[in-house]
Amino acid sequence: MWKEVVDNITVNYLGLSGQINESVNFFIYDTIKIWFLLIVVIFAISLLRTYFNTEKVRAYLQGKSTFTGNVLAALFGIITPFCSCSAIPLFLGFLQARIPMGVTFSFLISSPLNNEIAIALLFGLFGWKITAIYIVFGLLVAILGGYIIGKLNLQKYLLIDVKPLEGELKDVEISLSFKQRVKEASSNTKDIFFKIWLYVLFGVAVGALIHGYIPTDLIVKYAGPSNPFAPLIAVLAGIPMYSSAAGVMPLIEVLTSKGMALGTALSFMMAITALSLPEAMILKRILHVKLIVIFFSIVGLGIISIGYIFNFILN
Repeated sequence: MWKEVVDNITVNYLGLSGQINESVNFFIYDTIKIWFLLIVVIFAISLLRTYFNTEKVRAYLQGKSTFTGNVLAALFGIITPFCSCSAIPLFLGFLQARIPMGVTFSFLISSPLNNEIAIALLFGLFGWKITAIYIVFGLLVAILGGYIIGKLNLQKYLLIDVKPLEGELKDVEISLSFKQRVKEASSNTKDIFFKIWLYVLFGVAVGALIHGYIPTDLIVKYAGPSNPFAPLIAVLAGIPMYSSAAGVMPLIEVLTSKGMALGTALSFMMAITALSLPEAMILKRILHVKLIVIFFSIVGLGIISIGYIFNFILN
């Protein structure tokens, strides 16, 4: 229905044809579609988040066995709307709560990979099966990555003195009526949407240009299923970049439609959202370079593996 409306606008009202019609049509259609998906899913997860709070999660994680803590911290990352940089303050809060370092890294990895924005866009663009597989592997990278870092005993590479909170954390209860929860979820949805809508616009605009003007054969040649090094190259190309899932996901849709293997495209997206130079620069103030290199290497290898696994499954 909406696609027919957009087709009518670009062809009959604007009189466009050829490549420019493909680009403009894609831009209008995907912008509205993605904005709608974001509003609906962010509101749903924001409503769910009102039943949790950071202090309660920190209190629950405190004292848990290492692997259990890694699993719980990775799951907590799903309901936190953080990019790789904005997750760092809560990462420090977990350390202050005497939560093991490996557990805190599981959260730091999971939050940008598995947040509601990435899930909403994946579901809207690729369906629930791809989304479910992505979440499972994203959680696996976060859990195993944090677990390995924890087992390496790297506390000596913390550059700042993280003062632990005094006493035991309390399991804080927050009592809200359903109306208050809806109001808070609506406010949070509005806040997040107005922070990312321009990123979506920019991402869709770049995607529209690729959709209309970049030859399919070029992308297939370098990033298609026939190139065995494509996921590795995608991750190395993604790390210097920095964007949220909202900004990069429209590109993923276009690249896959042009012939890029889905696993390769997802590796590219995960590298951009979970591993970025701005994140490394911020972490450099609190972590030794050796620990940052270990962190990036472990997560990078996990993301590359996901790319190959996705490509194998889908082929």
